[in-house]
Amino acid sequence: MCAAAAASGIALLVSGCAASTSPDPEELASELATATTCSDNPAPFDPTRPYQPDVEPDELHPRVTNPFLPLPVGARWVYRAVTPDGTERGVVSVKEGSKDLWGTRARIVRDTATLDGELLEDTFDWFAEDEDGNAWYMGENTTQYEGGEPVGHEGSWKSGVRGALPGVVMLADPQPGCRYRQEYLAGEAEDWARVVALDQTVTVAAGTFTGCIKTRERSAIDPDLDELKYFCPGVGLALVEEGDIREELISYSGL
Repeated sequence: MCAAAAASGIALLVSGCAASTSPDPEELASELATATTCSDNPAPFDPTRPYQPDVEPDELHPRVTNPFLPLPVGARWVYRAVTPDGTERGVVSVKEGSKDLWGTRARIVRDTATLDGELLEDTFDWFAEDEDGNAWYMGENTTQYEGGEPVGHEGSWKSGVRGALPGVVMLADPQPGCRYRQEYLAGEAEDWARVVALDQTVTVAAGTFTGCIKTRERSAIDPDLDELKYFCPGVGLALVEEGDIREELISYSGL
């Protein structure tokens, strides 16, 4: 999420905003020291080396069935976060059809964010899955709003355009310490994640879930991005923690 949505704390499947500053080098070094690229990681995050995802377009398909990020057509998730600016509501829905990009087809997911009923951001995200079950993030087309009017498209990117490359949003075999790129457009979209823990129990408005994965998401270009996310089997994203703000799943359907 970008612009007003990010400022208020809402964040859903992924975040991808540009920044004019860089993370503190010592903090980044400390974070990297506690992480590992792990085995079977097709999108390793290593800022000292050029990035090249270990996947080919013909290995991808729009059927995303990863148990921690299931995306069947018609599925819908609703999230809520109470922030200093008001109550934010996020709605994520999986659309029919597919998006052609990077020589393959991707699942289309719409993600809208509102603050006290006023639209902040409307995004179409694109996802695909490889033969091993890694869920790939292929890009996004996002629009920010103020007063009901579109004001920008910050954070938009598309694999294969201007050097952008896909990243992994959920590993097929997540292991504690694994770090992986979630997106890549140099200087504009460089989020990455680390698996913090497995077998977590999460309680949110939608229920109590067990066997969840906890990840920490950072950015190589945005020092303010620091989120903990909990993905639960058969449900997907259940909780986002950013500072004192909790964005929790309040309902889901179609899974």
